[in-house]
Amino acid sequence: MTTLPAEPPKMSAALLEQREHNPHHFLGLHETVSGQVIRLWRPGASEVHLEVKGQIVGAKPIDEHGLFAFEPSEKIKRTDYRIYHTDGSLGHDPYAFWPLVGEMDAYLFNAGCHYQLYRVLGANFREAEGVEGVHFAVWAPNARSVSLVADFNHWDGRISPMRCMGASGIWELFIPGLKEGTKYKFEVRSKDGMLRIKSDPHAFFSELRPQTASVVSQVYTHAWKDAEWMEDRKKESLNRPMNVYEMHLGSWRNYGTEFASFRKIAVDLAEYCEEMGFTHVELLPVMEHPLDESWGYQVSGFYAVTSRYGTPADFQFFVDHMHQKGIGVILDWVPAHFPTDDFSLNRFDGTALYEHEDPRKGIHPHWNTAIFNYGRKEVANFLLANALFWFEVMHIDGLRVDAVASLLYLDYGRKDGEWIPNPDGSNFNIEAIEFLKHLNSIVHERFPGVLMIAEESSAFTGVSHPVEKGGLGFDLKWNMGWMNDTLRYFCKDPVYRKYHQNELTFSLLYAFTESFMLVLSHDEVVHMKGSILSKMPGPDWQKFANTRLLYSYQMGHPGKKLLFMGGEIGQWSEWDCKAELEWYLLQYPLHQGLFNFVKELNHFYKRHPVLWQRDFDWEGYEWIDFADAENCIISYLRKGTGVQLAFVHNFTPEYRENYRIPLAKIQAIQEVFNSDAERFGGSDKLNKTVGFDETGFTIQLAPLATMIFQVSFA
Repeated sequence: MTTLPAEPPKMSAALLEQREHNPHHFLGLHETVSGQVIRLWRPGASEVHLEVKGQIVGAKPIDEHGLFAFEPSEKIKRTDYRIYHTDGSLGHDPYAFWPLVGEMDAYLFNAGCHYQLYRVLGANFREAEGVEGVHFAVWAPNARSVSLVADFNHWDGRISPMRCMGASGIWELFIPGLKEGTKYKFEVRSKDGMLRIKSDPHAFFSELRPQTASVVSQVYTHAWKDAEWMEDRKKESLNRPMNVYEMHLGSWRNYGTEFASFRKIAVDLAEYCEEMGFTHVELLPVMEHPLDESWGYQVSGFYAVTSRYGTPADFQFFVDHMHQKGIGVILDWVPAHFPTDDFSLNRFDGTALYEHEDPRKGIHPHWNTAIFNYGRKEVANFLLANALFWFEVMHIDGLRVDAVASLLYLDYGRKDGEWIPNPDGSNFNIEAIEFLKHLNSIVHERFPGVLMIAEESSAFTGVSHPVEKGGLGFDLKWNMGWMNDTLRYFCKDPVYRKYHQNELTFSLLYAFTESFMLVLSHDEVVHMKGSILSKMPGPDWQKFANTRLLYSYQMGHPGKKLLFMGGEIGQWSEWDCKAELEWYLLQYPLHQGLFNFVKELNHFYKRHPVLWQRDFDWEGYEWIDFADAENCIISYLRKGTGVQLAFVHNFTPEYRENYRIPLAKIQAIQEVFNSDAERFGGSDKLNKTVGFDETGFTIQLAPLATMIFQVSFA
């Protein structure tokens, strides 16, 4: 308790004008020279009543602005009295409690290494001196004052001013007795007097758009049942099959409502992935975002699952259920930028707090979004702790980090004069690079076995190399070069493909310089690019054959795999985030055949370790023949211990009855998979027997097809 606080008129004016940094030093229970006094701030109230040790008493008005006081007749403790609220309820005084933000919390945060920051900032259920409630804390170092506004105080910014914790820039307030579901925001008054009503950057939940209030939510009470999965996950994860189903939750299936629930999707999706042979799902961002059409890539609530599909508890059920069914969960994560909506992070305390002041560093010209200031330790800590939050609290298995190239380069998307070079003239964003190294290091230290995946489109070296060896420390890098070259090749009429064989073979020149993931992602089926099927040339039978050929070529190429939803049914239309996938197409034989093909191919992949155990070194791959450009045919081995698989791809619609594959020392060979099988919609040009001698083997070459052979060598 403080002694001899400020005089009432001065304090009342400071509270009224919202320029008070520490209301607790005057409000609440205090010692004075004449004894104890309880001071209460209730602007607009004509009377205030308290319960003091079981007795109902009235507080005396001190002035006309809303300052009241009561002097106990005997000495009391801070928890010996409660206040009557306007709704008739009783509650302990928020201004009777010591701060719950410790000195070490503030020190670690300002140093950029408070890895459980989400347990300190935001709205967390806490207990103070035996009293349960919700502790609110927010970082706004340049604010003149910060108030908590909520449904319990009628969104009146005068009622609940917060306390500033000194140089840390953190403001805090403990509200006793508050329950889950309370809606709230922060009223931030900048030093120039401007008022901003802001959502909580650390909120665990938010209102459904277009409303933007944060919602008090409990995220630590879920009874997890995935202990076996979590323990097994700690083992080396990159030597396992990894075939990812990328999806947008809102447009996968129509559940008769605007948005399906996490719980309903979990049950159906886990069953679907088991049936189809996918090992993981990768969700387009499920963090809170204001605009549906951004697909989640313009995040306003980095710690909040979007309310479109349910609560944090619903999302925890989703992850838990997927794990129990043996399916991993990867989230798309967007630390490269944030939208400039007034209610969110943009100019949070009246200054460029999370972003840069200079638009040459602080604004993405392509997306008109703000860029995080990675050199500011508290901002880097916000993002570091956010990644760790999803691993610790939500049990997710990996983060696919969006737009890494935009983090790495100061001139990304900019013309000359639109960016600020380093003192040496270079264009590397050194602060962002150090942030990524820190991120990957701490994630792997705390959560062994989880995956950090970079969507990185430049030639930056060492993206998936260990930090201690000079790399960025990611586990995997999306192979954008393979994706672009391969799709460009497949879009060509087969008659011209012989002139572009290098677009198929070039990727093997760099395939083992990084740990790559081969992706056919959502980005390739939007913005007038056409669906995978519609990209393919020729009549329908060729379009479907080309699609089967593409998927099986992807499966044979070294690297982990990813396919965006809808590709497995041969969707004709581009993906539409407002409509469900065109499941009705499965009534047609060619579409059902493609669906069956993807299912069998996925399970074939999972059954054959040679396709995933040595994805990242030459020992798992060997060319047989890449020189037959005239016939557009390539062949190679995927190698492992014992049995090996020979892939033969025919990229033309020509059928060849006796095609010779040069491969020495064959002891036994049989065809084990053929994308031209009739059950897949093909012409059924299969190789039931395969002739071979000491120099090779001869097959009938199916049109626009992949043929896979199991081979033993002498």
